[in-house]
Amino acid sequence: MSFIAHIDACNRWEPSAFMPLILAGERVGWVRPEFAEYLTQLSSDFVLEQQCCCWQQAPADFDQRSAVMAQLCQQLQRDGWVPQLHGELYPVTPNERHQARLVIDRGCAPCFGVRAFGQHLNGYVRTANGLALWVPRRAADRRHYPDHYDNTVAGGLPWGLSLRANLAKECWEEASIPATLAEQARSVSAISYCHATERGLKPDVMYCYDLELPADFIPQCNDDEVAGFELWSIEQVMDRVRTTTQFKLNCNLVIIDFLIRHGLIDPDTPEYLTLITRLRSPLP
Repeated sequence: MSFIAHIDACNRWEPSAFMPLILAGERVGWVRPEFAEYLTQLSSDFVLEQQCCCWQQAPADFDQRSAVMAQLCQQLQRDGWVPQLHGELYPVTPNERHQARLVIDRGCAPCFGVRAFGQHLNGYVRTANGLALWVPRRAADRRHYPDHYDNTVAGGLPWGLSLRANLAKECWEEASIPATLAEQARSVSAISYCHATERGLKPDVMYCYDLELPADFIPQCNDDEVAGFELWSIEQVMDRVRTTTQFKLNCNLVIIDFLIRHGLIDPDTPEYLTLITRLRSPLP
């Protein structure tokens, strides 16, 4: 393994395997041809035109569009395209989050290849021996990446919540970090990547945060997503990321970004400029 290999893994997709999803003249996602064919069979509102899947009869109103999409998502679950609906809504946008044209259930977002947004936080401690990171292990029953390591706090960014409000919520749910402490988190960067999955495409944006935690603070999970936390030296974290696949795929990128910003991956590293550039891969 290498640092760059993790970025390669997160950006593994073949553009020719997808077609644009067009809504009111704008591309808002990417769909596999077989899923586009399914949509046209499901509803005459979807048509294939010039190698695009066009939602031609979509309502003009945000809420009405969202209501139609909610019905579509329920049908997707019934037909086995997704195992379950999350009940958490994501924006469907041609670009940035605030430009949403409608909302979609998180579980169905990859089927439509819509841009998804998340927040990842590295909780670190300054020790006599240098920096250390709090590293959670994902629960063994997680559907994605069971028993893998994760960022201290990580979660999706649902529609209707501000970034700060959602970060505070995730900090409490995933690590018992109180709001007064979560407020001290620094917004430090954003990472983007595009990754093909069995269900579709994930053109994702992760907003990244650093939070220096008190030496006597011990994170504890308030939901069932994490089996436990360990405090690792930054050297241990760096070695695990560089030499293994033990971290959840996209979490590697957040840690690599942390290592660069804190001078642990420096210009003497052969991949330095490539890493900096490719942590922010252009989204389709």
